[in-house]
Amino acid sequence: MMPVQSLPMGDASIQIRLLQHYLILLKKYPILTKSVTSGILTALGNLLSQILEARKKAHNGALANQIDSAGAARYAIYGLVITGPVSHYFYQLMEVWLPSTDPLCIVKRLLLDRLVFAPGFLLIFYFVMNILEAKGWKDFEKKMRGSYLTALKMNWKVWTPFQFININFVPVQFRVLFANVVALFWYAYLASVRK
Repeated sequence: MMPVQSLPMGDASIQIRLLQHYLILLKKYPILTKSVTSGILTALGNLLSQILEARKKAHNGALANQIDSAGAARYAIYGLVITGPVSHYFYQLMEVWLPSTDPLCIVKRLLLDRLVFAPGFLLIFYFVMNILEAKGWKDFEKKMRGSYLTALKMNWKVWTPFQFININFVPVQFRVLFANVVALFWYAYLASVRK
């Protein structure tokens, strides 16, 4: 059997080098790395929403809005300050509260995520976005009444299979990244439903 040789980083593709750097940063600075990744992917989700909305308007013959960089910045702040750290600690605590040695951990983890974390995290999203948009309590109440339950039901439909995989089969250090990739499209949905 021949030994496997490692390629020097200079010989690796750009994607491999980026992945290697990401893994190094994830090991050295887990919360910061997850937070920055969350900020970037959350902002990209908002930009995706804006692009899709502009294409829809253009297709229907309406004038498309310009990209709202302030909106993308708000989503970036949310991802950086809230999504990254909160998700990191939630997944870490889940490992402690519901260890894989528990025979019902698969069901318990999913129930904890879907029935406790998801509604609370969505509420935090609405509240923080309201603050970042410099809107008052009445606007917050209006958005909560107008779209929170719809968004929560959609969250349960969309996220449940992904979170089942994430919390039961993805190594804990990669769960925030896995969720961020799914969230890229989720935040595009939320940006459109909150309008």
